[in-house]
Amino acid sequence: MKITDKPNWQLYLDEASGLALDFGGLRQPLDLAAYAEKCEHALAAMQSLEAGAIANPDEGRMVGHYWLRRPEIAPTLQIAAEITETQQKISDFVQKIHTGAIVGCTGHPFTQVLVIGIGGSSLGPVFVSQALKSQQDKMRLYFIDNTDPDGMDSVFAAIGGHDALAQTLVIVISKSGGTIETQNALVETQAMFASEGLDFYANAVRITQRGSGFDTAPDAEKWLAAFPMWNWVGGRTSVLSAVGLLPLALQGVDTGALLAGAAVCDELGRAEPAANPSLLLALFWLSETRGEGGSLLAVLPYKDRLMLLAKYLQQLVMESLGKEFDLAGREVRQGLAVLGNKGSSDQHSYVQQLVAGPRNAFVVFIEALSDREGASPVVREASTSGDYLQAFLLGTNQALYDHGQSSVIITVPEVSAYYVGMLIALFERAVGFYADFVGVNAYHQPAVEFGKKAAGDIISLKNQAYQYLAARPGEAYDAAALAGLLGASERQLWHILRHLAANHAEISEQHGGFLYVSE
Repeated sequence: MKITDKPNWQLYLDEASGLALDFGGLRQPLDLAAYAEKCEHALAAMQSLEAGAIANPDEGRMVGHYWLRRPEIAPTLQIAAEITETQQKISDFVQKIHTGAIVGCTGHPFTQVLVIGIGGSSLGPVFVSQALKSQQDKMRLYFIDNTDPDGMDSVFAAIGGHDALAQTLVIVISKSGGTIETQNALVETQAMFASEGLDFYANAVRITQRGSGFDTAPDAEKWLAAFPMWNWVGGRTSVLSAVGLLPLALQGVDTGALLAGAAVCDELGRAEPAANPSLLLALFWLSETRGEGGSLLAVLPYKDRLMLLAKYLQQLVMESLGKEFDLAGREVRQGLAVLGNKGSSDQHSYVQQLVAGPRNAFVVFIEALSDREGASPVVREASTSGDYLQAFLLGTNQALYDHGQSSVIITVPEVSAYYVGMLIALFERAVGFYADFVGVNAYHQPAVEFGKKAAGDIISLKNQAYQYLAARPGEAYDAAALAGLLGASERQLWHILRHLAANHAEISEQHGGFLYVSE
């Protein structure tokens, strides 16, 4: 259905699915005629992308996450077959895990899953897992998504001791095999298995790109199973690949419905502008930012299950749109900063600034019509808790409008696998359209590597400092003196030395100086 111009507001409603976008909270109605040329270009670019064009020119690769939910549109029969075969392989493997046909290293059925990944290999699965968890889940998922030792210890403690660990299936996700955070968590998990006298490989599954260092490592044949990633699927759009489908299916999520919902929203996203929810959402962003970087997008889902949606969208939106240069090589400093939590909690936090603060923000509300399974009691004023939740959403929406701030309300009938799939696809395509509007490559992330390279330099400096002190036991140096001797940054070295002293008994901090002492 096309967007409808009602008195003083615009509404998009797809009657078949129930997806609705209410644009009545905009300061100015969407002017589709003014953006007709941009819309035509964005739709053509998306059609070309889906047909297999090199949509990521900086890395010379196709962009095919849309093929994951509709393999028949993939540009080659081989790619379509690989997608279908992988989804079937996941289904078969999950069934064998659930029925006990595949068991853990001590011969007992698997009861829980540890997922090791970072960024796109974690954010999507964590969001969907949280959104769709239920008392009927077949397995519980745990995630290690950082190289924080204390965080890993917390996860290991939650998993449990010897017997519980023996019944834990470990999924390690690394597209290249070279992601340091994932490698570190892998080594720590292997050490945990070894400390309990358990065979890690009998419980371990890897997801990686064929031919990667992870795929061709000497221990590759020892793993229980392996599933592919493809270079045409970026990490932040990988949740509907094996990255998300495998752990979510093990949890008990209906991944078929997840894919179906995404496929339906994709189809809506191929329609003409007035009937295209993703394009309309991207036009809303464009009308608010005027095509310039520096704006804030607040995502406020009024549903506890969708609490992690904003965190998931931070990577999808900010990594895709935060670019120094446009496709023509001009410096543009594009970007759209995403923040958000859940309603109505946010009415007691930063909604104060959204209403009364600077005009650099706009809001996307997410509403789910179904409150819960079963009936709700009346709590007061002839209303249920769910009635109040909607009242807070609509009230906050009105307060924003009254104070000159724009917002959109996205409504889905319920939080289910089908509609979570729709929301994922809605925002994925909106990001692609908006990137085309402002002329940036949404499918690469060169700045991410800057921090990784700098981290490598820090590790090298740490090793130099440690070796220097160890070769001169008992001699104290302050950060400035040692920095001068090593030709390093005093500021960085000060932080490094304090961390060494806090975690290594042989390094001591005394009166502002650092020295190596005998153990």
